[in-house]
Amino acid sequence: MHKLNTMAHTNLVVAKKAQNDEFYTQYPDIQKEVNAYLEYNPDVFRGKTILLPCDDPEWSNFTKFFAQNFENFGLKKLISTSFAVESKKYKTDWQPTLFETENPLFNLDKSKRCGKIFVLDHDTNANGKIDIDDLQWQYLEGDGDFRSDEVKLLRDEADIIVTNPPFSLFREFLAWLVETDKRFLIIGNKNCISYKEVFPLIKANRIWAGRTEWSGGMWFYTNPTNEDNDSLSNVASCWFTNIDHGRRHQPLQLMSMADNIKFSSHKEVRGGKYFHYENYDAIEVPYTDAIPSDYDGVMGVPITFLEKYCPEQFEIVGIGNGGELGISYGISANLSADDCKRLFKEDKGFRRGKLCYRDETGRLISCYAKILIRKKQ
Repeated sequence: MHKLNTMAHTNLVVAKKAQNDEFYTQYPDIQKEVNAYLEYNPDVFRGKTILLPCDDPEWSNFTKFFAQNFENFGLKKLISTSFAVESKKYKTDWQPTLFETENPLFNLDKSKRCGKIFVLDHDTNANGKIDIDDLQWQYLEGDGDFRSDEVKLLRDEADIIVTNPPFSLFREFLAWLVETDKRFLIIGNKNCISYKEVFPLIKANRIWAGRTEWSGGMWFYTNPTNEDNDSLSNVASCWFTNIDHGRRHQPLQLMSMADNIKFSSHKEVRGGKYFHYENYDAIEVPYTDAIPSDYDGVMGVPITFLEKYCPEQFEIVGIGNGGELGISYGISANLSADDCKRLFKEDKGFRRGKLCYRDETGRLISCYAKILIRKKQ
């Protein structure tokens, strides 16, 4: 086998954001996130079969990372699959990789219309260790779409699923995951929190934010053959998981309302007050670190609260994000038609279900999506 990290390819796809959503995760980002789960539970991967179902194995840092750490993590089996070039939405002057063409398995027709599967489960070269050099590959029967029966069987075989799925298919991919009882660690756009397919799972504590901080989003390679700053793209993304990690159980350090108003680093809070929503019985908290310790009612906090959410400290009540979809699963303002018309005249951005409050001047302020929480007693 050729080493994955030395594979050459002179004409690989350069991902264009306007045409597709293929972004390649950086190795250090995977390492940082996975290490947090190992610190909390050193045996979290031991004896487990891991599936990477949305990865081009020749280029995937997920494949490299878990293959190189196969023995360290005590894995039972690693499976990585790719999506066939001919089935991808974007057009490109595609050529097969040298890794593929120099292998006896090479089939030009299959390389275009079939996905590939890489498997690592034993020492193939008899060098006394299981690592990236022991990966074995072959073509799949189909195109490698995660929704295919072929990949579903691999999902059912796996214990843990780890990947960066296409952002445009995040809803479908998450549904594909939660219809099983599998553990998973995936990357998604932050905005997906307010999706009707996603938020109910967060509210029910069936999925939660990963360990990596949300500030600044994450940087991805758009061209895996050119791992430098020229090929990096910043995306407002974060990790989602149902695997436990330590930060999830660390309660926020809070100040009282009075102390926040007096000492807060945010001018919106310091020297002012906490405003009550016009259309829901809750107060507006503009920053996570301004959540008061002495308020027992419902509070509207930024969606970034989820990265610091401790389920032992807070209960998630709902989400106020406006629009008809928001009403179906979040918090509905339950306003009369006349009230909606009145508020819309004051603020053209107002929509039923969108939380709003009046500032100190009496001006109506419509909020972006807000997670509604209540302190646990």
